[in-house]
Amino acid sequence: MSEAPPFEEIRSSNLGVRVATTEAEIVAAQALRYRVFYEEMGARADAATNASRLDADAYDAVADHLLVVDHDRGEGPESVVGTYRLIRRSAAQRIGRFYSEDEYDIARILAYKDGILELGRSCTDVAYRTRGTLQLLWRGIAAYVFNHKIGLMFGCASLPGTDLEANAAQLSYLAQNHQAPAELCPRAVESRYLPMDRLPAGSFDAKRALMSLPPLIKGYLRLGGYVGDGAVLDHQFNTTDVAIVVMTQQITDKYYKHYERKSGWDGNDRAG
Repeated sequence: MSEAPPFEEIRSSNLGVRVATTEAEIVAAQALRYRVFYEEMGARADAATNASRLDADAYDAVADHLLVVDHDRGEGPESVVGTYRLIRRSAAQRIGRFYSEDEYDIARILAYKDGILELGRSCTDVAYRTRGTLQLLWRGIAAYVFNHKIGLMFGCASLPGTDLEANAAQLSYLAQNHQAPAELCPRAVESRYLPMDRLPAGSFDAKRALMSLPPLIKGYLRLGGYVGDGAVLDHQFNTTDVAIVVMTQQITDKYYKHYERKSGWDGNDRAG
């Protein structure tokens, strides 16, 4: 954890967003993930996870961990109330793969010539699930994207539960309206591939399906995000997963302009 953080903490009243700089902060993020994913959302923990009460895996060691901190709760690990796991190409190369490759063929994304960033393990403490907290997370991601010259972001996003019929309208809406262009479209690995386009267009309320999507997926769509081809059931985490692809130039100007002004980067020099 000796590397300098990619950007200074961004403050909004008592809340701030920054990248974790100590092991204790990463453990606090893993503890938050455990509370949300296992205790609240019904993920199935193995014995080691139950004993540690941490959601942890090998990818945590190579990732950067974006944190939302509440300074009213203190200045140490106890302040962590939100997190997002960020894995760049160079980090994934250290472990040999991206997390998403367990579920999706991302060869087309890997062929993208500019910087790529995998987003995952996003969660916030129940008391902080507000538009303001989500906007602060996105401000942090925007700062990270500018400092590391990322051109494309991707990852897996989740619908609750593993009942395909219960999620049929949402999956069909996404497949019919937001599928990624062929040159960037991830495809669920063959052994886990489940068609997303489950209901004929016009046979369900598309607006209602959109409104009922999880806030994180709606956030990606507002940024011009796309979904991949095929859904995947994640029985460990009790979710139905879809692949997400977001071109960073689609991030709205309100997240961009401050960092453009500070860095002088116009969004065209993203190599490396």
